[in-house]
Amino acid sequence: MLENSFIMVAIIIIINVVYVSFFTIRMILTLKGQRYLAALISTIEVVIYVVGLGLVLDNLNQIQNLIAYALGYGLGVIVGMKIEEKLALGYITVNVITKEYDKDLPKQLREKGYGVTNWQANGLEGDRMALQILTPRKYEISLYHLIKELDPKAFIIAYEPKTIHGGFWVKAVKERKIKEWRKKQKENKIL
Repeated sequence: MLENSFIMVAIIIIINVVYVSFFTIRMILTLKGQRYLAALISTIEVVIYVVGLGLVLDNLNQIQNLIAYALGYGLGVIVGMKIEEKLALGYITVNVITKEYDKDLPKQLREKGYGVTNWQANGLEGDRMALQILTPRKYEISLYHLIKELDPKAFIIAYEPKTIHGGFWVKAVKERKIKEWRKKQKENKIL
């Protein structure tokens, strides 16, 4: 009897982790305009939800099942967020304001494959350079590290653009260049 209770708790936790992970991914896909993929995932998601909820409702007299359901839901949020971080869908726009006006910074970023638009800006303490950089989200963290390496005192703010249209930035070419640069960085750290 006790063994069956543990198995039921484990099943409920696993079902809810999977359900909430699917829910998180579906929401992200919906926000990114991937309606057909989001609809497919929601179909699977609702089947998992009904099965998990059914197990709990059929056994409401056992409080551990309700606790397992709540625990699985919380764990599912964490797992769903981790999956989303790994998928890193879409693009990120990073705005940078340099501490000092540096004409080389945009060139150095472009050489690494990033799409950069720059202009002169004025701050409280003098001339600055403002940069707007577009990159796939999977390269967001490495871009932050690169900017901090090139200008440790730079002001950085990022946001996710909803729509991208036009421009010079060609995804396949630039993404390949970023991958090559990141591969060289990893090789240099190993040596």
